[in-house]
Amino acid sequence: MLEIAKEDILSRLQFDNPWWETDRRGKVIYEDMPRRKYFEAFSQNILDTSVRRATVLMGPRRVGKTVMVYHTIRLLLDSGISAVNILYVSLETPIYTGLPLERILKYFQELFNHDRNSRLFVFFDEIQYLRQWEIHLKSLVDSFPICRFVATGSAAAALRLKSTDSGAGRFSDYILPPLTFAEYLMFIEKENELIETNVHDSEDSSYPSKIYEFVSKDIDQLNETFINYLNFGGYPEAVFSETIRQDPGQYIKSDIIDKVLLRDLPSLYGISDIQELNRLFTTLAYNSGNEVSIEGLSQSSGVSKNTIKRYLEYLEAAFLIRRVERIDQNAKKFKRAVCFKVYLTNPSMRAALFGQLETDSKAMGAMTETAIFSQWQHSKMIELYYARWKTGEIDIVHLEAAHQSPSWIVEVKWSDRPHSTPSELDNCIEFLKKNPGISQPILVTSKTIRDANFLYKDIRFRFETASLYAYALGANILRNIDNKVKGSRARSLPLE
Repeated sequence: MLEIAKEDILSRLQFDNPWWETDRRGKVIYEDMPRRKYFEAFSQNILDTSVRRATVLMGPRRVGKTVMVYHTIRLLLDSGISAVNILYVSLETPIYTGLPLERILKYFQELFNHDRNSRLFVFFDEIQYLRQWEIHLKSLVDSFPICRFVATGSAAAALRLKSTDSGAGRFSDYILPPLTFAEYLMFIEKENELIETNVHDSEDSSYPSKIYEFVSKDIDQLNETFINYLNFGGYPEAVFSETIRQDPGQYIKSDIIDKVLLRDLPSLYGISDIQELNRLFTTLAYNSGNEVSIEGLSQSSGVSKNTIKRYLEYLEAAFLIRRVERIDQNAKKFKRAVCFKVYLTNPSMRAALFGQLETDSKAMGAMTETAIFSQWQHSKMIELYYARWKTGEIDIVHLEAAHQSPSWIVEVKWSDRPHSTPSELDNCIEFLKKNPGISQPILVTSKTIRDANFLYKDIRFRFETASLYAYALGANILRNIDNKVKGSRARSLPLE
């Protein structure tokens, strides 16, 4: 095979790195777009040159990984890093196909007379398009310890597995999930219009700083915005493009779902029956928030159980789905996990496949639950399960890691009915009797009702609107990320 001429590669590098010519005087692409809440933590990791590791930024397609890279480049330029010390390469570009990372770096060094002691910032976008990328990247980290290497990739299945196996001690994985509901409100500039934030001094000396409490200013408008979020709000590009908002299904299906199912996963794992994988994902998407089993999925699809298990691993590693394990009435895990729940990592995928949601859509209950779980994706430390037994079910159960006992539970509803028909809360009473250590009040989400002091059978419940709870979850988790960066601590309500 004929090699691409060096001058053609250099020409493309110069095209992709316009700041080389402007040296901070010109604009960087996407710099006018708002920054994700993850940006500060991510950029500080890049600026910390004492860490001899490459940063691997992973996440689903179209959640803003490339934009965050460009925002980081803007920050580097503004902080005084020379423009000619920053290299951006999109490995999805055909001209780089099969080209070793070492050679690209060599061309860059030759272009500006960099030596081994030059402090360079090198960004490899969509790195999964290079075979055995992890070996190349590890070699660069070892050979150029003074340089900072950053890689991004959407086909997270390969990235996560290979970074764990081959990059031990050399890679730091960084996950960028879809937008939280709080970020969505911030992006469309409606956060202050719809949410009132009350900040109180904490009285708990063991947990200093502030307590944040949120109130919806207009619940009907907040719910309407929440439904828009369910339909297309997980993707920054969809938020800002009127064209995409007019037909989010086409954009999400063709540019996000199909590329993963029909191209990324088959190419990474040699999947021959693409339609088989597609059918399974479609089934899971339709049943997001519902309990499924390997046996049931195998019978309904005609695919062997071993193949189903393998496909589930691929879909989960590619950030399309999330599996949640089941526990019993006594909060005990099953030795053999026969049944489990599957949630889409972004509820917008279901709307893309099966049509837009409205406030009274039959799927709103399951999609509300899916959205709540998608907010929790942003927290790495929380162990969430669901409980199901012969006479009842609890949607969310948190088990304390140390002793594996439930500390709090949540019933997720897109309905006000349990407030007027409290017998629908008997499952919570039953579960609480078996697990008396659960904190009260028990949180129940609703469509429009807020009630902080609801008493039923001597058990305290707190009703919170589902849209506000989704906002609070995202806002609190992201605030905690910010506080870790700033070295402070905060307490936010309601989290559970």
